[in-house]
Amino acid sequence: DEHVAPLYGEATAEALEAGGFSPELVSIPPGEGSKSLATVSSLYDRLIAKGFDRGCGICALGGGVVGDIAGFVAATYLRGIPWIQVPTTLLSQVDSSVGGKTGVNHPAGKNLIGAFYQPRLVLIDPDLLGSLPARELHAGLAEVVKAALIGDARLFSLLEAHWEGFVSGDPELLEEAILRACRVKAEVVSRDEREAGPRRVLNFGHTLGHALEAATEYRYFLHGEAVAWGMLGATWLSWRRGLLSGGERDRIEALLSRLPKPPMPEIPTERFREHLRRDKKIVGGTLHYVYLAGIGEAVLEAGVPEEELLSALDHLSSLEAPP
Repeated sequence: DEHVAPLYGEATAEALEAGGFSPELVSIPPGEGSKSLATVSSLYDRLIAKGFDRGCGICALGGGVVGDIAGFVAATYLRGIPWIQVPTTLLSQVDSSVGGKTGVNHPAGKNLIGAFYQPRLVLIDPDLLGSLPARELHAGLAEVVKAALIGDARLFSLLEAHWEGFVSGDPELLEEAILRACRVKAEVVSRDEREAGPRRVLNFGHTLGHALEAATEYRYFLHGEAVAWGMLGATWLSWRRGLLSGGERDRIEALLSRLPKPPMPEIPTERFREHLRRDKKIVGGTLHYVYLAGIGEAVLEAGVPEEELLSALDHLSSLEAPP
């Protein structure tokens, strides 16, 4: 995007040229607003004008938005051309760059249009995080917490013990977090590439999080910030259902409360309900929801009552905003 291009675009193009390629640098406006079919159409026009054929490929240099768009263009242009991911944000390094999900948003909901299309390579360089704004770093940490909660209790303990170091961007801690989070995701995706079942656990916190993003028109939260609130709601629901102990609930809430994020906005219940009903985990009219049975252990349950999720929204609205 137009933020990353001045930082790393020229260096990447020079490296590709040195490798025998003829790169064409294309940048788009930053932010979720670019994740649209209009952006995709403009990129098709650019590729056609430049004569891109099946001997060409796409390099996604940027965060999750760039990766999702580039991957979708790669999946659909000429029915599929090769692509690679070079994620530059913590969120994309630990989550969106791994697993082959590509796509764009629709006014009715997030990521409703897309394809599963695996990159040939994911190249993660933690040094790129040195230029990342603090807010983007913190949003990425939310996905690190998610990976720990669904599949790596040791990572969660590491986060608890060294939280200030993670928040301040300690390179060694972040490298360990990236490695462990990618292992969690790769292990899940390798068992269920197209999200027919087990892969849905990766959406812990995302049902509420995506609804929060959509209900605020993608202008209020960064993705990780919305997911952080969604995980707080899912943790509370897991405890209320008797799946999660009170002690573990307290540990999770204590950690997430220390994650910087915007306060919960006032959202009309009906608007929130409308976006919940468009969740991608609804199959045959039944919502599949991710709970926790413990730190490091996610469970998937079907047929979650809508009113239960709305009660989580009420709970989140009652929480005191973090400092």
